[in-house]
Amino acid sequence: MTAHDPQLHDEAGRLRALQRYNILDSAPERNFDIITALVRDLLHVPICAVSLIDEDRQWFKSQQGLDAAETPRSLAFCDHTIRSRRSLVIENAAADPRFAANPLVTGSPNIRSYAGVPLMTPDGYNVGALCAIDQRERTFTEQDLNLLERFGALAVEQMELRTLAMTDSLTGALSRRGFVEAARRAFCNFVNAQRPAALISFDLDKFKSVNDRFGHSCGNDVLQVVGGLCLRLLRPDDRFGRLGGEEFGILLTGCNLRQAVACAERVRKALEQSSHLLCGPVTASFGVATLEGGSDFDDWQMRADRALYAAKDQGRNCVVAFDPTLHETNRQRRRNDISDLIETCARWRTQ
Repeated sequence: MTAHDPQLHDEAGRLRALQRYNILDSAPERNFDIITALVRDLLHVPICAVSLIDEDRQWFKSQQGLDAAETPRSLAFCDHTIRSRRSLVIENAAADPRFAANPLVTGSPNIRSYAGVPLMTPDGYNVGALCAIDQRERTFTEQDLNLLERFGALAVEQMELRTLAMTDSLTGALSRRGFVEAARRAFCNFVNAQRPAALISFDLDKFKSVNDRFGHSCGNDVLQVVGGLCLRLLRPDDRFGRLGGEEFGILLTGCNLRQAVACAERVRKALEQSSHLLCGPVTASFGVATLEGGSDFDDWQMRADRALYAAKDQGRNCVVAFDPTLHETNRQRRRNDISDLIETCARWRTQ
């Protein structure tokens, strides 16, 4: 690493920069696949990838010619690329003492030559690399490397644009799309590694009356205060999203139901006590649900919403954890409503 370049030595800062993109384990996206496909075709290589270097793994946002979604970081050629500001070129990996015994060289995909450029964020952190790989020895020309650098810059630009699309500009929260994607990743981690997670759904009580009484400018101020409170109160690994209007979500990883309820209660109290920052008293109702074995993502989301509805029924400005009886109670209420409607229609027809 370069001694006078502090970001190259700041691994904790580099990982935070990577996490801010909220991109790890996300679904494939066409814009990144176009980049890797073009590089593969223009450089005439069988393999090309946008590689992101996490704490202990290399994860591919896009790859052409590879079956794996990730590799251990210890095997990643791109881990060497991020240690410098310049491109890394290896003409014969089998003759390079750094890589000769690497399983990716001695076995599939049989890497022989490699060219990679670091993906540098606007604040100077190398979070990954765009790489071109061949299964034969070759020399990459200066023109090849210039092309790779331009496409690498384009990949970073796509990551920046993606972040804008995933963020609600008013509150600083994740957009609905960004939050749902984060929640789906948490669900996958639960299925694969049994890592617990909790989902909190909440919305502001009688928010329409705030807009009606004080105007939409005041309503926007309220939403901004909510965003600021949540972002200050949550842990760095937690996710906060605006799901629409005055509806929000909080995703907590690695916690149980008791801890999730305590978190929701902290946010509720903080909001209740923030009236001096707002144009009037504002409260919120909260529903909490943890991941459970045998459930799926949609069921998890439904259970948090059921708990939120129960909080509304209990008078608002409170926290309710999901209880299986909530589902039965709501279903029975719907049956009663339908029965009342049928009875009303029958009376109307006989009049």
